[in-house]
Amino acid sequence: FAKFDPQGKRVAYVMKNNIYVEDLATSRITQITKDGNDTIVNGTFDWVNEEEFFLRDGFRWSPDGQSIAYWQLDTEGTPLFTMINNTDTLYPTLKQFPYPKVGETNAAMRIGVIPANGGATTWMKAPGNPRQHYLVRMQWAGNSDQLLIQQLTRSQAVNVAFIADADNGSVREVIRETTESWADYVDDPKFINSGAAFTWLSERSGWRHLYRVQPDTGRVTAITRGNWDVIDVLQINEDQGWVYFIASPDTPLERYLFRASLDGSGKLERLTPNQPGTHSYQLSADAAYAVHTYSAVSQVPVVDMITLPDHRSIRVIKDNADVQANFEALDQAQFEFFQVTAQDGHALDGFLMKPADFDPAKQYPILFYVYGEPWGQTVSNSWGGERFMFHQYLTQQGYLVASIDNRGTRSPRGYEWRRSIYKQLGVVTVRDQNDALQEMLERWSFIDADRVGIWGHSGGGSQTLNALFRYPESFHVGMALAPVPDLTLYDTIYQERYSGLLPEDADSYRETSAITHAENLQGDLLLVHGTADDNVHFQGSERLVNELVKHGKQFEFFAYPNRTHGIREGEGTTYHLRTMMVDFLQQNL
Repeated sequence: FAKFDPQGKRVAYVMKNNIYVEDLATSRITQITKDGNDTIVNGTFDWVNEEEFFLRDGFRWSPDGQSIAYWQLDTEGTPLFTMINNTDTLYPTLKQFPYPKVGETNAAMRIGVIPANGGATTWMKAPGNPRQHYLVRMQWAGNSDQLLIQQLTRSQAVNVAFIADADNGSVREVIRETTESWADYVDDPKFINSGAAFTWLSERSGWRHLYRVQPDTGRVTAITRGNWDVIDVLQINEDQGWVYFIASPDTPLERYLFRASLDGSGKLERLTPNQPGTHSYQLSADAAYAVHTYSAVSQVPVVDMITLPDHRSIRVIKDNADVQANFEALDQAQFEFFQVTAQDGHALDGFLMKPADFDPAKQYPILFYVYGEPWGQTVSNSWGGERFMFHQYLTQQGYLVASIDNRGTRSPRGYEWRRSIYKQLGVVTVRDQNDALQEMLERWSFIDADRVGIWGHSGGGSQTLNALFRYPESFHVGMALAPVPDLTLYDTIYQERYSGLLPEDADSYRETSAITHAENLQGDLLLVHGTADDNVHFQGSERLVNELVKHGKQFEFFAYPNRTHGIREGEGTTYHLRTMMVDFLQQNL
């Protein structure tokens, strides 16, 4: 993580868990931290913080270039996970790294400020046990004297933002977000009005909106309002008085560019023209230009350069015309979006793909694709890439393919929608999937109720297992790739956020883990996992295998040696995986 200072005269970087500063004019290198070792980590992070909080670059130059603020982690006491490589050498080799599973010891985190030319570190005095809190975000507070630090409790139900004094480490609380589930941290708050305020995202109204916070008083003023979510803040342009962001107030299936007045007057403009689909943008520093990418279900991504705010295209960067032509030459599935209603009245979005030669008088087997957890949305008007093409192929083989976004998925439907699965992963998630299936069977007679399959990867693999084990009369075939059968085997940050803490939530973990219900398997299961999965460990599938064997359940199991969570490494792997899945479906569905 080499970074220039704001003056462009020096570069700071991390090597072997210490921070170094190099003067570009003289090539002189100064090691400014000296205590880094196997367990003390300066300026970068351990596995779990990198994976779940996206924390990789762990230091920040002050605006005047005189100081560096940095994270330090102490991983002493965090259990080591061991992975074995049986194939690359004559004898097996082992890899170990700190990995805190649910209920285990986290790394201690603290933030310090050190002179850029070396010297003593001043540690920020964030309250609480450093192993029971997360310092999730840190930045200079619009000046070189203070930091803005966000601290989550271990349960992640509370996010507190502090202003910290870089000289003496004292901290002062500015804003607190408290929930009964989990609070979101805020990426890149921007200081405006010469540091008199900063921007903040919050769901306090029931929807995710942008606010302006005064750090001296904590006063909060809304910038955006309404029964819709701000999905992603792209740029805050103080000179123009606008904030640019992605939202879709009328449908959760699409994405558009908006801008709102920073003064909180409520002035709102949609800049994307009336072109249904998903639009993403990279804005120039003055927001006068943007690289714009557009896609839809049947439209491969097209990239052009546009002017703003008129959204006029001035140059096509990549039209992907050859790819689009090849796609249109296929026997394409008939595609439609639809809605169904869960048993408690919630509307659920879905899509259905039918064979090109679909005959409504016939009955067809159906395969559901599921993710179902808070980090994904499967139903959207966007290009679906390789997975979408795989589903196209399945329709050519005579299958219907469908997907439902159950409650809790990352759909811009408001706070209650997203939090409804708290401590209910595997319960509400697949109940919604089953409710959707039942309404679809009532609506469409062409679905064969005796030939229903489901598949998913990662969290979707977990929900596939839950569907097979909890609703065996509804789902007859399942393909679970890299699942988490036992939720206690996953990492602290992700799983405790959505499932609670141990030991107080032990009963909930047991009930929501698919492995608890494995004895109910009646249908056909294909279980697939990579042995080098450092994210969702192979260990979980091995435990599930033992549980299924104990109950006399027959199933198919395939382990990919030394493949990680995506199961992509190695020549021929993706083709082998997809053809194995097709063969399994043709034999069992």
